[in-house]
Amino acid sequence: QINKMFGTVVVGVGIAGLARIRDLMNPMPSSPSEHLKLFGFVSRRNFDNINEAKQISLEDALRSKEIHAAFISTENRNHEETIRMFLEAGKHVLVEYPMALSAKVAHELWEMAEQKDKILHVEHIELLTEEYKQLKKEVAGKDLVKGTLHFTGSVLDENKAGFPAFSGIARLTWLIDLFGDLTVTSATREKQKDKNYSRMTVHFQTANKKPLTWIEERGPGMRREKKINFCFTSGCLENFPQAPKSAVGLFMQDQNLFAKKLLGQVSKEELAAEKWRILRCLDLAEVIQQHCEQPEKICS
Repeated sequence: QINKMFGTVVVGVGIAGLARIRDLMNPMPSSPSEHLKLFGFVSRRNFDNINEAKQISLEDALRSKEIHAAFISTENRNHEETIRMFLEAGKHVLVEYPMALSAKVAHELWEMAEQKDKILHVEHIELLTEEYKQLKKEVAGKDLVKGTLHFTGSVLDENKAGFPAFSGIARLTWLIDLFGDLTVTSATREKQKDKNYSRMTVHFQTANKKPLTWIEERGPGMRREKKINFCFTSGCLENFPQAPKSAVGLFMQDQNLFAKKLLGQVSKEELAAEKWRILRCLDLAEVIQQHCEQPEKICS
């Protein structure tokens, strides 16, 4: 494995795709990323080149013997189809979260990757931020009494990004990673079409029956921001702990993790824990969507 090189292709050149191209062309010295080699990118739009990377057709990317892995940075809505195509072509896959917009599909795709003996890696850069790493240290070993995570952001096109429980799965991932498994006790959603405003409120219970609330709120001009209020038996945490700036970019950290998996340098235990977390969050996202889309119960 020491000299093994993995040819890669980036599919989709939005913000994430461009970051992927940049990081693949400039791997961190003596990091696992040095084992990745960019062959080109696939896009529905026509470009000549981006940085030195050349555009190739989807057909060529799927057919090429030199391409071993695909980085999928398309719209959420298209993840499923693209993952399926590359797995069927016998390629490893890195995909931006959420990997799919339904839990059933996510489980199917994961099974397919396992049958083909391919790595399916879902990017979760929200777990790699210094802010989050500090928060996790701060929360470790404390007994939760109750908590809230409130996210605000600008409007998303739901047709492309999916239901808020899926497009906002990064927040759910935080909660599961911090507090362990959760069950949904209720979930509702308020939409003001004319104002392009949406607010989803989800109530969970931890394994110890403690309440957690997740609010995902989006509207025109809303600042992208997370607010926390976690109360423990020892006191409440209302602000993020101070965190240094990371020397290594988030996409690069994620790319190194993917390369490590390709090189067989990630333990079975870690892989199993990650699989559980990813699929569990998607299962919960689906439960949340079902709760929110239920017709209002009419009480007589």
